Amino acid sequence: MKNTPSSTRTRNRGVLGTSALRPDGVAKTQGNFAFSSDFQAENMLWGATLRSPHPHARIVSIDPSEAWKISGVEAIIFADDVPGKATYGLIASDQPVFARDVVRYMGEPIAAVAADHPETCRRAIAAIKVVYEGLPVLSDMDAAIDPATPAIHPDGNVFRHQRIVSGNPDVMGDVVVEGTYDIGMQDQAFLGLEAALAYPDPGGAGVELVVATQWLHEDRKQIADCLDLAPEKVRLVLGGVGGAFGAREDISLQVHTCLLALRTGRPVKVQYGREESFFGHVHRHPGRIHLRHHADRAGKLVKVEGWMKLDGGAYASTSSAVLINGITHLQGPYACDNSRLDAWATRTNNPPCGAMRGFGVVQACFAHEGQMDKLAAALGLSPVEIRLRNAMKTGDKLFTGQVVDSVAPVARCIRETDAIPLPADAQYGTGSLELPGGSGRTSDPSHIRRGIGWGVSIKNLMYSEGFDDSAEARCTLVDGVATLKFATAEVGQGFVVLAQQIARTVLGVDTVVLDTIDTQIGSAGSTSASRQTWMSGGAVDGACRLVRERLFEHVAHLHNLDPLQLVIEGTEIVDTLGPLRMPVAEASKGLRIEQTFLHRHRPTEELDENGQGNCHVAFAFVAHRAVVDVDTELGLVKVVQIATAQDVGQVLNPLALLGQIEGGIAQGLGLAVMEEIVVDRGVVRNPSFTDYLLPTTLDAPDVVAIPIEEYEPLAPLGAKGVGEPPCISVTPAIVAAIRNATGRDIVRTPVRPQDICLPS
Repeated sequence: MKNTPSSTRTRNRGVLGTSALRPDGVAKTQGNFAFSSDFQAENMLWGATLRSPHPHARIVSIDPSEAWKISGVEAIIFADDVPGKATYGLIASDQPVFARDVVRYMGEPIAAVAADHPETCRRAIAAIKVVYEGLPVLSDMDAAIDPATPAIHPDGNVFRHQRIVSGNPDVMGDVVVEGTYDIGMQDQAFLGLEAALAYPDPGGAGVELVVATQWLHEDRKQIADCLDLAPEKVRLVLGGVGGAFGAREDISLQVHTCLLALRTGRPVKVQYGREESFFGHVHRHPGRIHLRHHADRAGKLVKVEGWMKLDGGAYASTSSAVLINGITHLQGPYACDNSRLDAWATRTNNPPCGAMRGFGVVQACFAHEGQMDKLAAALGLSPVEIRLRNAMKTGDKLFTGQVVDSVAPVARCIRETDAIPLPADAQYGTGSLELPGGSGRTSDPSHIRRGIGWGVSIKNLMYSEGFDDSAEARCTLVDGVATLKFATAEVGQGFVVLAQQIARTVLGVDTVVLDTIDTQIGSAGSTSASRQTWMSGGAVDGACRLVRERLFEHVAHLHNLDPLQLVIEGTEIVDTLGPLRMPVAEASKGLRIEQTFLHRHRPTEELDENGQGNCHVAFAFVAHRAVVDVDTELGLVKVVQIATAQDVGQVLNPLALLGQIEGGIAQGLGLAVMEEIVVDRGVVRNPSFTDYLLPTTLDAPDVVAIPIEEYEPLAPLGAKGVGEPPCISVTPAIVAAIRNATGRDIVRTPVRPQDICLPS
C-alpha cells in the first residue's frame, strides 16, 4: 500500500490521506494507557456474578445465608432487587438481569455480590446455595423451528423468519449445483476483558459508570430502564477498550455493577476473567446453509434458492438483524435476477449469539463462495473466471429489489487480486517454522500439498431496515486549537486519529484536542456495522465545516471580503481573488467558535413478506486469494499468503487501513482453521484460551493488500467503512484452498484435522 502525501509538511501535519499516528499510540506502547480494567476508586468494593452451571433448569431455591457470614461481604442481590425493568436487550427486551425462576443457558446470571476483595467475592459466590431442577435442553435449530417443540421462552423458539422471492423463482438453469454448509460458533476473543467501575451519587439519585463498550447511549438507555432512573441520572464514560468486534454491543456487567454501587453507596468494580468472559458476552451465530445455484451454459447465474438457519442461543440480542444481513447477502457480489430463499434465527439453550464482525455476512459468504467453486468445476471454468462472468456492478439489483447505487468495483477487486504474484514454492529446512504445525519435525515435507482458493464478498454498511441512525459531534475553535467532542466508542479501530485528521484538514489547525468520550453529548451510535467513518466522520466533518464558515465570516467582515472567496490552504486562510493570506491561528486569536452537527444517512425500509425493499444504505466489496500448505497425513494447515484488493472509496489513513485489513484477515483465518466454541447440548466445553485456539503471529500469513480507490459519492468523506470486509471472504478463500490441496469437498468451518485426513 502506498502513502503518497502531497508534501513532507502535509504528511507531518497528519491530515486526511496520510498515515497520521494515533494519539493513544505512545501510551499503549509504553503500557500507560488506562483500559477499563485499570480504573480504581477510593473506598472501592469489588463485585462478582453467580452463574448457572446448567443450560436449562428450574431454580427451586436460593440460599445466601452462608455467603452473608463471610467477613467483607457488603451486598448480595437477586432478581427481586432490580428496581426497574427486569429484562434488557438491544432489539427485544427478553433477557433477565438475573434469572428468577428458570435459567436458559449455561452461564446465565443468578445473583451478584459486592465485597472488600475479589477473593472474598469468589468465596461468597461459591457459598450461595442454589437448588436446580433440570429441564429438557433444546440445542438443535431444526427442533426449534418445529412448531411441535415446547417453547423455552414466552416469546417462542424462533426469533425471526424471513423469505425472499424475486424475479421468476420457478426458472431453471442448464447447470445446477447444490451444497449444505456448516459454520461453527466463533468468539470475538478480545484481549481486554469486560470491566466496569460504578460511582453512586449521594443518596442513590444517580450513577456514573466507566465501562468498555461499543455504544454508550444504548447502554445508558437499558441501564436506566433497569435501575428505574431517568436517563440523565445515568452517566457513562468510555473506559479504555481492548477490542470489541461486536461482543460489547450487548450489555453484560453494566447493570450488575450499577446495582451493587447503588445498594452499597460505594464505588464498585466488576471485571471478568477469561472463562467468565466466554459466558458474559454473545458470540458469532453458528449456522447451516443449503443453497442450489442455477446457471446457463456460459456460467451466468440464473437463480439462487435455498435456506439459512442461524442459532441465536437463549436470548434475542441482534439475531433478527443478523438474519436479515445473512439472507440479503446470500446472493453474494454477483448479478442474478431470480431467487427463492428462506431464513430462520432460532432460540435454543445454547449460549446467546449476536453481533460479531461481519454480522451474518460471514456465514452467507462461506456458503455462496463454496457454491461458486462448485459451479466453476461443473462448467470447467477457473474460480476467477466464474466470478468475473457474474461480477456485480453499479446499477445491478439485489434479490430484495434494491438497486446497488454504491460504487461497485467487483471485477476490479478480482482482477487486481489475481494480478498479485503468488508466493515462491516452499523450501523447507529442518525444523522450519514455515511447515504446517511449526518446528519440531511435526510435518514431513513429503506429505505437504499446496492449494489456492478464492473468496469474494459484498458487505452492507451502516444499519438497515428503517433504523433511525445518526451521529453527533461538536467542534470548538479557540486561538487556533480545535477541540472535538463526540460519543464515538474508540475500540481500537482508530476513530480518535481520524477525527483529528478531519479537523486538521477542514480547519487548517495543527493542534486538535479530543474531549472525554461520554454521554454528555448526543449519541454517535454503535461502533459497529463499518459505520463510524461514514457516520461519526460525517458528524465531525460537518461540525468542523460549520466552524470554518463562522471563521470565514469573521475574517471576511474584518477585511471587507465575500466569505465565499476564502479557502483553507495548509494552515492558512487564503483569498482566492486577492492577496490575503493569514494563518488560522492568527485569524482565530481571541475567538471562540463552537458548532454541533448531527449526521444522518439516507433512509432505509423494512423488507416486506417477500423480502422486497430498500433495506440497506450502501455496500463495500473485497476479493481474497489464499495460498495454503496442507499436511494431508496430519490434517495441519499453514496459510502462506493472503492476497486482497478491497473497495475502500477513499484511503483516509493508509497505515490504519492496512491494520484493519491484516487484523480482519487474522480473524477470518481463525474461523477457517481453528476458532470454535464447542457446545455439547448447551454445555460449553472449551471456555479458555487453552482449548479455544487463536491465531498467533506464527500463524499470520504474508498479506499483500491493494486498496481500490473509487470515490464513493454517497459517503460524506468519499470513504467506505473498512473494518468488516477483510474478515468475510478470507474464510471461504482459505477453505477453498484446502479443498484445492486435498481434493476433499470440505463444507464446514472451522476445518478440523479429521476433515482433512480421515476417510470421507
